[in-house]
Amino acid sequence: MLQAGPYALWPPQADDHAALHALTAPAEMRCFLGNHQPDEADSFARLYRNAGSWALHGYGTFMVREAQSGAFVGHCGVFRSWRGLPGMNDVAEAGWIIGRDWWGRGVASVVMDAVLAWFDQTHGCQRVACMIEQGNVASERLAARLGFVPYHEHTQDSGTVLTLYERLR
Repeated sequence: MLQAGPYALWPPQADDHAALHALTAPAEMRCFLGNHQPDEADSFARLYRNAGSWALHGYGTFMVREAQSGAFVGHCGVFRSWRGLPGMNDVAEAGWIIGRDWWGRGVASVVMDAVLAWFDQTHGCQRVACMIEQGNVASERLAARLGFVPYHEHTQDSGTVLTLYERLR
């Protein structure tokens, strides 16, 4: 487990499935996540992909709870994935999803500062990529503050434009 300010972080557990599914169920939560309505199977696959990243690479997304109340806040971390995008296949990728009730409190900033410091210390300084849907101003600002710089834009078949970022150390 990792502590990030008032938040407790831990690798995914099987019983995190319901909280993870509830996190992305509201439409406003998906506006910058491809706007796909995840069903139980999608959430299950996300959880197990993250668990697989931990098992195979020793890192992945952390489940985030407020330490004092135990309230589920979101999931954030550095994980391994295959995106089919330039520079995004089988590399360390940062990502953060914070529940709507926690927006505007700086949670992602506090948590990702701790996660990236832990990642650098544990896995050595290496390139970390991330992708952000254009228009997600809060995530664009956070990425810049964390040291990510844009390296490519990709337009999906749906017309959605993703900016691909990297953090080089």
